[in-house]
Amino acid sequence: MNKNIILILISCANILLYTSCSETVVNPEILSATPVIFPDYTEVTVPATIAPLNFSAAGSHEKLYLRVEGGKGGLLEIQTSGFISFPEKKWKRLLAENKGDTIRLTLSVKSAGHWKQYAPFSVYISPHPIDYGLAYRLIPPGYFGYGKMGIYQRNLSDFRQRTVIENTLVTATCINCHSFNRTQSQTMSLHIRGEKGGTVIKNHENLKIVDTKTDETISACVYPYWHPSGRFIAYSTNTTRQMFHSAKEKLVEVYDLASDIVVYDVETNELLSCDLLTTSDFVTYPSFSPDGKTLYFCCAAEKNMPEDFRELRYNLCSISFDAATRTFGTKTDTLIRADAEGKSISFHKPSFDGKFIMYTLLDYGNFGIWHQEADLHILNLETLATHELTEANSQYADSYHSWSSNSRWIVFGSRRMDRLYTRPYIAAIDENGHAGKPFLLPQKNPDTYSESLYSYNLPEFIDAPIKLNANRVAKKLLSNEREKVKHLKK
Repeated sequence: MNKNIILILISCANILLYTSCSETVVNPEILSATPVIFPDYTEVTVPATIAPLNFSAAGSHEKLYLRVEGGKGGLLEIQTSGFISFPEKKWKRLLAENKGDTIRLTLSVKSAGHWKQYAPFSVYISPHPIDYGLAYRLIPPGYFGYGKMGIYQRNLSDFRQRTVIENTLVTATCINCHSFNRTQSQTMSLHIRGEKGGTVIKNHENLKIVDTKTDETISACVYPYWHPSGRFIAYSTNTTRQMFHSAKEKLVEVYDLASDIVVYDVETNELLSCDLLTTSDFVTYPSFSPDGKTLYFCCAAEKNMPEDFRELRYNLCSISFDAATRTFGTKTDTLIRADAEGKSISFHKPSFDGKFIMYTLLDYGNFGIWHQEADLHILNLETLATHELTEANSQYADSYHSWSSNSRWIVFGSRRMDRLYTRPYIAAIDENGHAGKPFLLPQKNPDTYSESLYSYNLPEFIDAPIKLNANRVAKKLLSNEREKVKHLKK
């Protein structure tokens, strides 16, 4: 058969298929309510490069028809019998055209042979850019053994998830505590726990595995935070335990029997500490200010553990740090006395523009992931005023969070969907430290979250794809190749 005739027949078949599946919305019942969709993307603020906000509509239906109009121009029309799936190229073009404006989405649903048209809702396209992607750990439920887990990365402009490293490369290991210097994907700290464990330090092309446990320190180093110079990484050393509650509202409790803070010098392989950060008090979760001159941390007065775990409450404190001399200040300051209000602080992170510190506030302890009352709060570093991030919080655990490189976005873990699994939510942050309505990280199929048995743990923004040779890391781990550190008290 002639090639041109074949092409014509294929074209005609496509036209017939489209026209047979397409249906005009005729005389719909006009509703005053906006549709119930999953994920809930109604009235959210998104970056112009975000992946398509595919969603499903609640209830049973025969067909869906969606009309999307841009405030500055552009039109999309989608008809489907399944979930709404946006054509990626047209979606990207529509968002680019409407940066700094809104797109208006009108959904019509056909059920029992009749059409209903919901009230339209808007999505605001922020003029502020967002970083390339996210890095996170996917972890299954479990408390005693190491199930399959790993660090993964996701490009925010599409749906592709790539593996950075998985614990299947080296058996009986736990991969955790990944951290980057100001979202820079090529400066990375990664802790691997287990018999073949160690701390992976990636500084561009340089890769080493360090044994950070010394005779003078409590444990190997965890909970890392990079100094902006890239030369230092602040860590805590902890003796950590867990217990289990009988009440379903709070299944697991994680607490420390002891904890100190050290600063690791990447160049000299030395751990720096001082008397003020190695006391009988509990100090943990260090972070550096954007100028590198201040070290923030959480501090709680010594308690009899685990008997008094419900009385353990952490305040937000700070101490000066001189990178040139590698020395700490002679006194600590308390920025927020959470214990005075019967509360506790964990997971604090300063914004990279130096304006705010965001933190998790909970009733007691420092591991807010399992505390349903955990909420996000912000400290204004200029006025020292605090406020709850009510726009982003839910009635369930909202905890670990990270800032984008331009400090206009946050990503945080929330259990709001089912109270059991942590999922990543993104929210815009304005110049006053207030959030827009958060949105769930988009997936190609909205059912991905309800079908997955993994939690998204420790989401971090990254500025580019992570380039880590996982086989090289595994080879070093299996060979017991470690660099020892020296403890130096300043």
